[in-house]
Amino acid sequence: MKRLIFGLAALLSLGAGVATVDADPDHDHGPFVIHGRSFVDQEAFINAGLRCGTRHVDEIRAAEIDAELAAHKGRGGASHRPGSPTASATVTGGTINVYVHVITSSAGAGNVPDTQINAQINVLNAAFAGSGWSFNLVSVDRTANDAWYTMGYGSTAEAAAKNALRKGSADDLNLYTANLGGGLLGWATFPWDYAAKPKMDGVVVLYASLPGGSASPYNLGDTATHEVGHWMGLYHTFQGGCAKTGDLVGDTPAERSPAYGCPVGRDSCPSKPGLDPIRNFMDYTDDGCMNSFTADQDARMDAVFSAYRFGK
Repeated sequence: MKRLIFGLAALLSLGAGVATVDADPDHDHGPFVIHGRSFVDQEAFINAGLRCGTRHVDEIRAAEIDAELAAHKGRGGASHRPGSPTASATVTGGTINVYVHVITSSAGAGNVPDTQINAQINVLNAAFAGSGWSFNLVSVDRTANDAWYTMGYGSTAEAAAKNALRKGSADDLNLYTANLGGGLLGWATFPWDYAAKPKMDGVVVLYASLPGGSASPYNLGDTATHEVGHWMGLYHTFQGGCAKTGDLVGDTPAERSPAYGCPVGRDSCPSKPGLDPIRNFMDYTDDGCMNSFTADQDARMDAVFSAYRFGK
C-alpha cells in the first residue's frame, strides 16, 4: 500500500536535445577504464553515450506531453512561459514500492548481494528525501540467463526479461541489474510511455554501478538515482543547451553540454545566469559530485507522477 501525500505543486514544460560534451582539463588525464573497458579519456566515454542510454524526447513530443499535463489538471491549452507552472500535482510525495530483478550469467556473474541492494535503496532514499518521495524494497528475485544478462537498450533480450519479470503497476518501480550490452551504465523509461508499453516500464542499471561495485567513479549508486529521475519524468540538465528555454526547468542554470568528473566553477553558458548545475543528479558528473535535485525538478516529478503513474 502506498502512502501518498496530497497537495498542489507546479510542473515545468519539457525539452530535448543534447550537445557534445566539453573537455574538463582538470579531470581528463588520459586513459579512462571502467568495468573492463578502456577509453582514450573520460570525455570519450561520455561522448560514446554510455553514461545514460535513456532516449531523448524531441520538441514535438515534449510539446504534446506538456499539453497532456495541462489537460490532466483541466487547464487545456493554456499558454505559459518556460519555467512557469503547466499543471498542478495531485500527489506531492509518497512511498514507491520497489521490485529488484537481479539478472546474472549462467555461471552466476553479476549476482549482487542483498547488502548492495539495500545500500542502493538507501542511496535512493537519501537522494529523494528532500522531494518527499521514498522507496520501499518489496522483493528481490534472481534470474540466470546469459542473453538477458548482456541485454542492450531496446533489444529483444530486454523485452523478454521485462515481460517475464516485471511486477506491480505504473506507480511501482521495477529495477533491473545486469551486465548491460554496449558498456552502458543504465537507462530508464519515461512515465508517459507506460500506457502504451506497461511491461517495458522501469529502470535498468549496470550491476557494478550499485554502491560498492567496480564501476568507479560511477559506483556509489547514483546511476540508479539519475535513471529514477528519468522514470519520474525529469530530463538531463543540459537538454536544450544554452537556448532560451534550456531544459525547461526554471531553477536549473543553462548548460551547453553534459559535464563529467566534477568541474567546479564550470560555466558553459556564460551569457546565462548561474554556473553549470554539476551537482545535480540529472547531469553526467561522477557519483561523488552529484547531490541534489532542485525545487522545480521536485514539482515536475510530482505533477508527472500525478498524471501518468498515480493509480494507473
